[in-house]
Amino acid sequence: MKRLVLALLFPTALAAQASADSVARPISLDEAVRLAQRNSPSTVQAAGTIRNNAAAVRTAYLSFVPSVSFSTGASKQGGDRFDSQGQLVPFTGAPWSYSSGMTFNVQLFDGGNRFFELKSAKANVAAAEANETLQQYNVALNVKQQYYGVLAARESESAAKAQFEQAQEQLKTASAKVAAGAATKSDSLRAVILVGNAQLALLQARNSLNIANASLTRLVATPFVVTATASDTSESLALSADSTEITGFALRGPAVQQAEEAYTAARVGVRSSLTGYLPTISLNYNRGGNGLDSRFGWGDNRYAYSETMRFSLQFPFFNQGSREEQVVRSRVAETVAQAQLRDARFLAQQQLTQYLSAFRTAEQRIQIQLASVEAAEEDLRVQQRRYQLGASTFLDVLNSQLTLNQARGALIQARFDARVAKAQIETLTGKDM
Repeated sequence: MKRLVLALLFPTALAAQASADSVARPISLDEAVRLAQRNSPSTVQAAGTIRNNAAAVRTAYLSFVPSVSFSTGASKQGGDRFDSQGQLVPFTGAPWSYSSGMTFNVQLFDGGNRFFELKSAKANVAAAEANETLQQYNVALNVKQQYYGVLAARESESAAKAQFEQAQEQLKTASAKVAAGAATKSDSLRAVILVGNAQLALLQARNSLNIANASLTRLVATPFVVTATASDTSESLALSADSTEITGFALRGPAVQQAEEAYTAARVGVRSSLTGYLPTISLNYNRGGNGLDSRFGWGDNRYAYSETMRFSLQFPFFNQGSREEQVVRSRVAETVAQAQLRDARFLAQQQLTQYLSAFRTAEQRIQIQLASVEAAEEDLRVQQRRYQLGASTFLDVLNSQLTLNQARGALIQARFDARVAKAQIETLTGKDM
């Protein structure tokens, strides 16, 4: 009987813990995804890679423009000198002299290597953009999994509350029948155990909810604890496209696009390596002057100028096999990139089959478990009524309660699996479904 008293008093402790989720700030799924994509190290790094590759494209364009450099200088002379007879005489020339110069350098022909470098840089930018999209959806997938984990924990908490309330009612019924001599003490003891199990389930659900909130907060990187909004528990789980459209999206998804651009860059690299067998032609122009004008030729004093224009042709007749090695390396890289592209397409097909199957199965499980929960609730109601009338045993009530608890848990898991599978399809296709 002492345990019975403790079981009846224990809800006070549960009520004290009930406010653990109330300190969290509700946040919508879209806002959670947006914050995580903005703050995630992987998306920040992906955006930085795009900036680096974009800078490489600008550099490739500017390689067609001549390089220009300017130089100026000033020097001062003083002290003594020896004359033609070897006598030491003071220096009588102008103490200061000035010089300035301008140089242009441009490569007129390099076998087309700069064009190939430009195409490769553009392909790298496209690959980086595809990778950024992929990272954004990966982050969104992680956020959605944690967000759905919050929803599942909250649903588990609601189910545990219902289980606890039902267990309390069954305890009251069993205690009353034991007091009236219509049941054995074993029924009341089993009812106490049933209440304890319900209390443990409620504690576990609230603990899971707190952990899920903490995990979601880390992903969105907010200074306060966040949780899922209650309205998101009823979101639609249906896909907005049919299987054929989804397959097309998957074969053009971010991962496949990244592999395609990497293969394009590798092919361009092969053509670029072959330019090593062609000559290079360069032009150099230099204009310089020196004199006594302290304004570097812009004043009234005389300034002597000289100009030089030089064309040069360089042909690497033999460079100890470096060109051949570079060609082999670039062709190996092309072969590897081609294999990776082929594997990326097959992987997309495999994952799509896996995710669609998981989603369709979860949809069917939800419908089955909804019917199972409804039937289990009715069965429990009937068994409780029969027990009150003495037409069944308390063991029958316990079995019905266990069946209902299992059906509720299976329904929560089916909803979670369907949501995660849908998020995985969105990550694979790069499309919001």
